Amino acid sequence: MTTLIDNKKRPRHPEKAHKPDTKVLRKPAWIRVKAPTSRGFSKTNKIVRDKGLVTVCQEAACPNIGECWEKAHATFMILGDTCTRACAFCNIKTGLPGPVNNAEVNEIASAVVEMDLKHVVITSVDRDDLSDGGALHFTNVINAIRKKSSETTIEILTPDFLRKKGAVEMVIDAKPDVFNHNLETVPRNYLKIRPGARYYHSLRLLERVKERDPEQFTKSGLMVGLGESKEEIMQVMDDMRVAGVDFLTIGQYLQPTRKHAAVERFVTPEEFKAFETIARAKGFLMVSATPLTRSSYHADADFKQLRAARLTKRGH
Repeated sequence: MTTLIDNKKRPRHPEKAHKPDTKVLRKPAWIRVKAPTSRGFSKTNKIVRDKGLVTVCQEAACPNIGECWEKAHATFMILGDTCTRACAFCNIKTGLPGPVNNAEVNEIASAVVEMDLKHVVITSVDRDDLSDGGALHFTNVINAIRKKSSETTIEILTPDFLRKKGAVEMVIDAKPDVFNHNLETVPRNYLKIRPGARYYHSLRLLERVKERDPEQFTKSGLMVGLGESKEEIMQVMDDMRVAGVDFLTIGQYLQPTRKHAAVERFVTPEEFKAFETIARAKGFLMVSATPLTRSSYHADADFKQLRAARLTKRGH
């Protein structure tokens, strides 16, 4: 398998083009999903295409796209389709992004109304080229959705805004209902898997959300199958709890191409269940841990459970 080529014949991942192919493990039965063919999928696809929107469902080759789009659940990706980082696990195109498309602010808000979304997830590529890392654009999208669909709850999945002073605070102050930032993997793997990021900076970002707005839900996710140990995963759980993270997601890493980091092993459903049990014992309000769990998978239903769990904890 080779890297994907876009319409301009430019490698999707030029920084990986000359790397040796990695091994590919055969997927177990619990990982396989059916190709999307439903009428609901086609309807969601048409709305996304007609409005010229970008979704992480497509760009990251999410295995759950058929199930989610059938239910009109799409995760919109703002600030373009090209990322300034080159993480070893990610399928999103890398390179120098184009200018910010301010028109997408209203297009996304309109799509939320047209799709009758009760809960929407907004994410973005990393934009290290922008002075604020795209924070103002996140804020504008949140405000536009609130203006057009005031009852819709909003979940954001942000980049780390590394070295962008004041950016995180700007987004926190826009008051999304859920502020998600993924740690992705254990600290030992960062140099290999997430070389442009810093583990403790990402952890501090999540802590900062709680300091500035204690009522805002925080969420973070991990991939497994990259050679991490159970003890390392448990330590990350502890770090997240110290930072006040409410919601933990854990899913199986799936390599997009032979040029990406290899899957070291497929974690069994039983092991995922054990992770969930451990995480709940550590005090997370909500945990989603299955092989196919992704950051925004079942985000609408999970948000209802998250809110209910907080009320129960407070004795309401």
